[in-house]
Amino acid sequence: MRDVPAAERPRERLVRYGADKLSGEELLAVLISRGTSGVPVREIAHELLVRFGSVARIAEASIEELKQVPGIGLAKACQLKAAFELARRYLESQVPEQRQELTSPEAVVKLLLPRLIEKKKECFFTVLLDARNRHIRTEQVSVGSLDTTLAHPREVFDAAVHDHAPAVILVHNHPSGDPTPSEEDIRLTRRLVEAGKLLGIRVQDHIIIAGSSYYSFRSHGLL
Repeated sequence: MRDVPAAERPRERLVRYGADKLSGEELLAVLISRGTSGVPVREIAHELLVRFGSVARIAEASIEELKQVPGIGLAKACQLKAAFELARRYLESQVPEQRQELTSPEAVVKLLLPRLIEKKKECFFTVLLDARNRHIRTEQVSVGSLDTTLAHPREVFDAAVHDHAPAVILVHNHPSGDPTPSEEDIRLTRRLVEAGKLLGIRVQDHIIIAGSSYYSFRSHGLL
């Protein structure tokens, strides 16, 4: 960025005006730190936004997907993944310590939706509950392909067993935009309910989230 006046470079602007005054492209340029021969850092940041469409999609991109952008090698891809993971952990740490009651599908959707926005693959979560249906924590169990979610009972209930949670809510997304459960979803739910009974852990609900829509197995009488 030698052709850009020092005062207008993203890092200098961040120091002078604060991070909140920088554009997404400028913040990405600061994270990437420097360009490569023939590819300035601002151009790399711009190409990231053009290729993925939004900061959220950049955050969800894999290391291999990030490396497809000219100027992004393994080191820069890891820098980006680490920064977005730190941001996610910070947001999780800001959740009030008082446990939230999850007594309706809407409350569960509100809790999980921020983690599912822009997801291109199916992700399976176990929401751990205490005896009063209050949220203990949420554990991501697996990430599947676009049309398959892998959720083995051992992984699904591992966190609940560890935390002595008496109940769980199962949640996964349908990137297709249609929350209607497939036959495999129904079979999987039945299998997990039976596994939970053997462990003394109640499956309170299984909720499929698709965009702004959702499907609750309990509300539809399937639990």
